[in-house]
This record gives sequence, C-alpha cells and structure tokens, in this order.
Amino acid sequence: MPAKTNYFGADESIFAEKSLLRVSHLPNEDRIIGRDDELHEIGNCMQDGLQGEAPTHAMIYGKTGTGKSLCSKFICEDLVDRAESNNVNAGYVYIDCTQQSTETKVCREMAHTLNDEETTDISVPYSGISTADYYRRLWDILDQLYNIVVVILDEIDRLDGDDILYQLSRARESGKMNDAHIGIIGISNKMRYEEKLNQRVKSSFSKRDIVFSPYDADQIREILENRSDAFYDDVLNEGVIPKVAAISAQEHGDARKAIDILRYAGEVVDNSDGETVTEEHVDMAQEREQEGRIRELIESSPNHSKFALHSIARLSLRSEKKRPEVEGSDVYEMYESICEERGSDPLTQRRLRDILDEMKFLGIINRERKSKGREGAYTTNRLLEDPEMVLRACSEM
Repeated sequence: MPAKTNYFGADESIFAEKSLLRVSHLPNEDRIIGRDDELHEIGNCMQDGLQGEAPTHAMIYGKTGTGKSLCSKFICEDLVDRAESNNVNAGYVYIDCTQQSTETKVCREMAHTLNDEETTDISVPYSGISTADYYRRLWDILDQLYNIVVVILDEIDRLDGDDILYQLSRARESGKMNDAHIGIIGISNKMRYEEKLNQRVKSSFSKRDIVFSPYDADQIREILENRSDAFYDDVLNEGVIPKVAAISAQEHGDARKAIDILRYAGEVVDNSDGETVTEEHVDMAQEREQEGRIRELIESSPNHSKFALHSIARLSLRSEKKRPEVEGSDVYEMYESICEERGSDPLTQRRLRDILDEMKFLGIINRERKSKGREGAYTTNRLLEDPEMVLRACSEM
C-alpha cells in the first residue's frame, strides 16, 4: 500500500516555540524592548486603579508595529495582578474596533468577556436584545464583580460613532454604576482622531496623550534576538536577524513587521524541508510580508481612502518612472473620475488632503511640498509600494 501524502510540511520543524513569533503573543517584561518610558506613562495613568479608584484615561498614538497594543495589554495584566494584593477586584477587556465597530458590539463584547454568569446570574446573548439592555447588563456585571475595569479600544478611530466613549466615560458620574470605575485606553495610528469627536465627548473623555515613536534598527534587532528561541539552536544564520532589523527600521520601524518576516522566513525553510534560515529566505519572506501588510491596510481602509490610493496608483502606472511623483491637482482630478465610476460623491479637496496625510502617516505614500517660485507651491504624492499591488488591493471592495 503506497504511503499517504503529507500535506502538512516537514515532519521535524525548525521551530521550537513558534508562538513567540505571533502577533497575539504577550511577552514577559524582559522581552519588551525600548518601551520603558511608554510603559511608565501608561502605568501612571492607571495607577489609581490599584486602590480601586478611577484611573486616568489614555489615548495612545503611533504607527503600526510600535508596541502600542502590547504595552497596553501588559500594563493591564500587571494592574490586575497588583490590584489583587490590595483586595481590589480589577479586570480588563481588549476590543479590536475593526471587528467590533458599533456601540452595540463593543458593549456586548465587554459584557460577555467580563461576565461570570455563575456568579452574576446575568446572561449576555449575542442577539435579541437592545443596546440599552446590553448596557444595563454591563453596568450590573461591573458593579457585582469589579472595583476597576480598563477597556482597551484598539484602532478606536474605526468606531462608527463616539457614543460608546460618552457612555463609558460618564457611567459612574451619571449613576449607571455605584461601585465600579472604568478606565479607557484608546489606541490609534491617526493623530487627528480627536478632531472628529463631538464636544460633549471631548469634555467627558478627559485623557492623557501618549505617543509611541518607531523603533530603530538596534531596538528591532534586540526584539528579534529576544525571540530567537522560537527556533532550535543553530537554525538562524548569523546575518538573518541583522538583515531583518535593517529592513524593518528603514521601512517605518515596525517591530510587528520584523517578527512576521522572521516567522515567514522560517516557514519558507520548514515548507521546503530545509534546516537553516538564510538571508535569501529573508528576501523571500519580505516580499510576502510586504504585500500582505499593505493589502491588509488598504482593504480595511474606508472607500474614499481606497479611491485616493487608486488614483495615485493609476497615475503612477502611466509614468515611465518607477516611483513617480504625482501632483495633488492631478490626484484630485483622477479621484473625481474614480468616484464617478463607483457612483460615489467626491469629497472636498481639503478632505482628500487629510486622507492623503493619513496614508503618509501609515507609510503607504510620501508627500512633499514644493515651490513653483512666483507661481506658488504644490504638493507631490509618491507611492512607496508597487502600484499594481495597490490597485489589486483597492479593487477588492
């Protein structure tokens, strides 16, 4: 009888503990590199929670892969452990606002995650009740089980509205709860997020801003070295980690990207029954990671952000240059044309400029202000990624 085909790769993996190279992995304190100041800032915001008092809300800004979510989760885990020694019941819940984007979904997820139905005798169904009912159950759960709860709203700018912020930040003040306090950690890579909040929310959501800067090459190298035990001994060639660190530092200082590239490189070797990860495998992994990262960023962007990128990509492909600079007026003209094709009303030029600034912050394009002498000034836009790949991602709507 012929042997069955193995569809699952090598029988003996080069990975010793692959979970160390997963985004979801929450490392120990000694594996968190270059973020001591930021950890202290978040900790200072949350410190009153150790005594069961109301913490200071925090709003954390920074590019993707700078450790915002990791540090927030780490501080919350530490808060829960330390509060217990003070006889304070603390808890926290992490909400990915790309998945839970409505007021109802956030409220339901908080209630479901924080509940202990055997203790509270409160059920949290996934459907069939109103938003107001979810809130009532949430307030009862918090008052019964906790003195302090922190909610992490990751990619907070993806929320459909700001009513949830208003409700959470005023829950105790408005008498919805009597015993528990709520702290909010908002996370965003959009520095202008606060501008879209209405005035009543700005007033109730009083917070401290914390900015995470990109990692440099040395920090990324140390992060990777601290996770190199994801592989068995002698699997990584000497030049692999320095190369991955250099690539990631040049392209936005994204530690998440560096970890992904290292994992992908290992998977390339695993899938080919190899034994050693080389710099050549890093090149192959970089290409895979780059397309996946940009595709994910673009596909999760609002439609008009896609229209804007689509415009620059089309104009770039018309040029003979590899990475041409495209004037803002040409971008807007093409953007209007694409809006017409898609049956959508175009935004104003000012709003489009804001969108392009966000794309620059995310590292998808570069924008540069140039002078025409007496004729004034203009802004150029240049894609930092392959225009054909951008077009493919923009077309998947």
